[in-house]
Amino acid sequence: MRPHHRLLLQRHVLHRCPLKQRQSGIMSDHGHSHGAALADHRGKLAAVLGITLTVLVVEVVGAVLSGSLALLADAAHMLTDVAGLTLGLIAAVLARRPATPARTWGYHRAEVLGAAAQAALLLAVGAFVLIEGVKRLFEPPEVASGLMIVFGIVGLIGNLIGLLILASGRSANLNMRAAFLEVVNDALGSVAVLAAAAVITTTGWYRADAIASILIGVLIIPRTIRLLRETIDVLLESTPKGLDLELVRQHLHALPHVHDVHDLHASQVATGIPILTAHLVVDDTCFHDGHLGELLDQVQACIHTDFGIEHSTIQFESVDHAAHEHATHE
Repeated sequence: MRPHHRLLLQRHVLHRCPLKQRQSGIMSDHGHSHGAALADHRGKLAAVLGITLTVLVVEVVGAVLSGSLALLADAAHMLTDVAGLTLGLIAAVLARRPATPARTWGYHRAEVLGAAAQAALLLAVGAFVLIEGVKRLFEPPEVASGLMIVFGIVGLIGNLIGLLILASGRSANLNMRAAFLEVVNDALGSVAVLAAAAVITTTGWYRADAIASILIGVLIIPRTIRLLRETIDVLLESTPKGLDLELVRQHLHALPHVHDVHDLHASQVATGIPILTAHLVVDDTCFHDGHLGELLDQVQACIHTDFGIEHSTIQFESVDHAAHEHATHE
């Protein structure tokens, strides 16, 4: 099979693919108009941003009046959340913009970039809180525990309202998960502030404020690292979590007329948009008897039904085409 013959084959498959896919019901949306399928979480993010900004102002005032590091740490956390939620809202707006010839996947990656930026901000505030908390363990200042309780309750109420707003959409994508995670951390921080205030009120032990601030930092960092790792995996185009490429290879190889599967790659454009590409070596007769259209349906049905991947790019090759492949393919 000559190299230019493969190009003709690819053009043939591309011409037949849309009709065959619509007939099989595998991929009714082959035009990459993914924005229409996205759930709109902009209103939720905007509402939570407004609540968080209000609580931030209240907690800053409370920290200044009471002298509490725990309350100030929670306010600092709120400040990064305001920035993070703003990024998240911008990302949610961008993600719904339509695809263009210059950006064939639209702005779906904005969701991932927004989540990564939020994670970076959370790491910074977590480190700051830990350092300041350790310092105050050695030199604990006096704090007004009564004011801590008042402003801690205000913060907790705001956090709980935010959690209720975001709860239904927290699994929609990385961006929404990051926003939900930030509000959860805020709520835990408010609980820590209230616990420290209760200890100071009953025992007069001011180091409780520093311990509460350290606890807030400890709560922030591990979850943030996990979120950052997931966003990095998407940006590095790692295989989606839970997808076994060797199992995909076995399923495809088991299909009729398929001799070999190579150049098998899977990645994720954004949450809920996994993609897969593969080269399939098939019987030479498939190129002459009109069987490729049916085989393409079978391949994409396998990928979609068994592994939940709608967006796939398949290249068929004859047995003797191996001589024309680059040596790096697998």
